[in-house]
Amino acid sequence: MRLLHTSDWHLGRSLHRADLRAAQQSFLDQLVEVVHSERVDAVLVSGDVYDRAVPPVDAVAMCEEALVRLRGAGARVVVISGNHDSATRLGFGGRLVDAAGVHLRTRVSAVAEPVLLEDEGGVLPVYAIPYLEPEAVRHALPLPADAALPSGGAPEDPPRGHEGVLSRVIACIAADRAERGAHRSVVLAHGWVTGGSSTESERDISVGGVGNVPASLFSSFDYAALGHLHGPQVLAEHLRYSGSPLPYSFSEAGHRKGSWLVELGAGGLTRVEQVPAPVHRPLAALRGRIDTLLTAPEHRAAEAAFVSVALTDPARPEAAAERLRQRFPHLLVLSWAPEGAVDDALSYRARVAGRDDLSVASGFVEHVRRSPATDHERLLLQEALEAAGRADTETAPWYEADPCHGIDADADADADADADAECGVGGWDDEAALPVAQVLPERRVA
Repeated sequence: MRLLHTSDWHLGRSLHRADLRAAQQSFLDQLVEVVHSERVDAVLVSGDVYDRAVPPVDAVAMCEEALVRLRGAGARVVVISGNHDSATRLGFGGRLVDAAGVHLRTRVSAVAEPVLLEDEGGVLPVYAIPYLEPEAVRHALPLPADAALPSGGAPEDPPRGHEGVLSRVIACIAADRAERGAHRSVVLAHGWVTGGSSTESERDISVGGVGNVPASLFSSFDYAALGHLHGPQVLAEHLRYSGSPLPYSFSEAGHRKGSWLVELGAGGLTRVEQVPAPVHRPLAALRGRIDTLLTAPEHRAAEAAFVSVALTDPARPEAAAERLRQRFPHLLVLSWAPEGAVDDALSYRARVAGRDDLSVASGFVEHVRRSPATDHERLLLQEALEAAGRADTETAPWYEADPCHGIDADADADADADADAECGVGGWDDEAALPVAQVLPERRVA
């Protein structure tokens, strides 16, 4: 029996707004080729087919075409929903397409109803556990046929948390497997198993600060095809994450993406090997001063990559993005982390106290780029502040003539009391307003 384990397609996702549809299509084309060339019996897709609960229409079309082609290549296809998927939408028509050999498993009630594959070793039940949000499903969980609930649970006390919910599901599967007399079994699951390493691109699924489940829950299966974590990982020989087929964050720049080709014989697992995924465009995370990045020969390989750059120049370089794109045309992320920078411990209020508008604006320029505003820039700032003041006067609404209305910018308690006494209501004191840089964007009316 040959199985191809994949997961976390995230169809419809981009990388910092870079379109990945061509890359996703290239991966799906490769899956079909592998099914043909390796005579795969079943493709296991362990969740997060889509990136959003309501995926774009082109992502839905891409998925449908892939499932049709995989089935046409001769493989059964078992798909579970992940935490990014809408279980209801992904599972629509699931019972209808079962007969066609595409098995969409998204309902908690069906967790102990396996897809049955068959080879020379007999029947192989494949159990499919979709992502289960604990509080959403705990009251809908089925009971094991023998009612031997784990950890002292009872029908009137549904389990809580990821471990409790998954333990109940595994107990249901164990009861079904015993009833069938199956000596081999495979499971798909979507979640965070203890020992797995996360990246920056997974969505947190923690409940009460706990998001992982023990690997021991899967010890009775010949193979467990896991999804959710985006790095390919081997937690045990029979317990693996395939990872996402594409990197979806720069924290995955060093990953070797792919799928697992799994072989089972009559006695269980016999061989697993990785099938590398096609590389659409590599990722490179660079750090250094801009002049070095623009000239260093060791960065030549990054010229064709998606690039994230952290500049360390003491002062923020001018036109940095434009200059970097001359060498790295696929620059996606640019940040500035100046060498030796020390965070200012003063609050914003303390930094601007007693300063006029021009001083505050000039200080902001220096804070942002770590170099003072030039005389020309100060002149431009002064002109902008004067123009803003004139526009504010010309467009002031009628209520600002009323001393009971105006801009509240942290007037002290005495000023507030004076305004209340004058107006008879809780008003705002205009004269106590802070410099324009501190005024809230919306004027508040009493």
